[in-house]
Amino acid sequence: MPDANANANADADAGDATLTLTTLATPPSGARAASAKTQPLLAVESRATDDAGAARDVLILSRDVILIQKEDALLVSEKAAPAKPGRSCAFWGRAPKPPSSIPYYNILWAEITEDQKHLRIDFVAQASQHVLEPRHVEFPIPALPAEQSPHGDNGEILPWVGRLMDRAYGNAARRKRAWVLVNPHAGTGGADKTWDKLVCPIFAAARMPLTVIRTTYSGQGVDLARDVNIDDYDIAIPCSGDGLPHEIFNGLAQRPDARRALSKIAVCHIPCGSGNAMSCNLYGTYRPTLAALAIVKGIPTPLDLISVTQGEKRIISFLSQALGMIADLDITTEHLRWMGASRFTYGFLVLAMKRKVYPCDIAVKVEIHHKDDVKEHYRRNISNAGSETETTETGQQSTHGGDLNNDNDDNHNGSGTSYGPSTAPSSSESEHSPGLPPLKYGTVMDKLPDGWELIPHEKLGTFYCGNMAYMAPDANFFAGALANDGLMDLITSDGDISPLKAIGLQMSVDSGHFFDSPIVSYRKVSAYRIIPRPGQDPTCCISIDGEAIPFEPFQAEVHKGLGLTLSKKGGFEAPGPINWDKVTNTERMRA
Repeated sequence: MPDANANANADADAGDATLTLTTLATPPSGARAASAKTQPLLAVESRATDDAGAARDVLILSRDVILIQKEDALLVSEKAAPAKPGRSCAFWGRAPKPPSSIPYYNILWAEITEDQKHLRIDFVAQASQHVLEPRHVEFPIPALPAEQSPHGDNGEILPWVGRLMDRAYGNAARRKRAWVLVNPHAGTGGADKTWDKLVCPIFAAARMPLTVIRTTYSGQGVDLARDVNIDDYDIAIPCSGDGLPHEIFNGLAQRPDARRALSKIAVCHIPCGSGNAMSCNLYGTYRPTLAALAIVKGIPTPLDLISVTQGEKRIISFLSQALGMIADLDITTEHLRWMGASRFTYGFLVLAMKRKVYPCDIAVKVEIHHKDDVKEHYRRNISNAGSETETTETGQQSTHGGDLNNDNDDNHNGSGTSYGPSTAPSSSESEHSPGLPPLKYGTVMDKLPDGWELIPHEKLGTFYCGNMAYMAPDANFFAGALANDGLMDLITSDGDISPLKAIGLQMSVDSGHFFDSPIVSYRKVSAYRIIPRPGQDPTCCISIDGEAIPFEPFQAEVHKGLGLTLSKKGGFEAPGPINWDKVTNTERMRA
């Protein structure tokens, strides 16, 4: 499960105090010599240091309040004033006293209050093992005589606050304008409460403008995203399972300006469902508050999207396409949502005993055939992350880590930030293809593309094609998946294996050894067509991002970087194939 590792790091980030202060309550002799009434406000500490820049990071507000910006955290003197209570979506935080240090990743906002009398810092801290809550602390700002404050009372504090915000956000945009869709019926229910009590206060403390809509029917996300004014928002935040992100992507794709919409609105995810795969991949967690903090600090990340055609219909997939056991598992356990993620374990055990097969004819455009080559491709892409310039389906250039036009104004008025590729389409795009990119290989209704060969699969058990690594918190099926390499990860396996082998295969997913299993075929592909044989069990399913479509032929192809999301590091949080970072035998021979 990603939370076992990824959340361990996130929880470490979220802890109150990992660093301690020594003797910081007493200012140096120069400051101590000043009288209590006229003691100057010092934003620059004169301690001996070889780094002149480090001196600017020390802020002395009084004899008892000293704030120091260190490499990874803000250090706070032990005698600082207690934080004020209060907790809601409009007023934030509670804490008995400030922590002795606050990691920059946890800092949501810093500002001088409107009355110019306090320095306020909003941050998150742990309320329980896997839950963060917003807190804040206010430090009194002493008044100064005019002759000691040539730049105004707060002339030296404002630059210090600016540096603190720069360290807290790095390349992430501040005050992202969020379009929030809450599905009250997601998973076991309770998304409303999760949003109101846990998630909204974090976004509010980060000063994010929020527009919140509660969905009332299945498919409403498509209708809303198709009609939303994309210039009003920077990000879309579904509070749901993986179904609502699917709807948002498809709604944006149905717009006349689909390319611009998909490249402008970063689709994020607050996990409130059964699988929560999107959050697991982007933020390494299925915990709502940890995901919320990751969105606040997230960086724009281009995301491959897949066009699936069936009959005359074109569907956009961001997560996976499945036929066979996995699809049946996903769709036929919908009535067991009350079980949470356990529904998948139960459904798997039931299906494994049946040894069911799904005869199909499959044609695949394979780009990488062998698992060793998949590992090398993964290593090369991870090594180049952040340094290579990616060309996306929009025709624009963006860096793998997100080329952000960040607004660093502390008094940002919420007018928005440009994300990812330019939101203005080129003239050629405007004239010829403002909507979705054309299909390179046509649709499932067209003649089979040249060079493709239909191969019979008489004993197919699972056909599973993924665009992300995790399909559920404990299900890293696609270890070689990358956010924007322009390829899908395809696994196939036979269905006539013994139940014992099937259970062992499922256990290998949990242990991380699924990729290397000899009974699993794993390839990187750019397109495929699958034709189920007629006369099969009427309960057979095809699943696109967990949503059922008719059990009929369909075709899929990938569009490199067509979508946009936010991630912690510019890619997925999954660990990759085991030993992907080791030197291969081929490399040794070439050395």
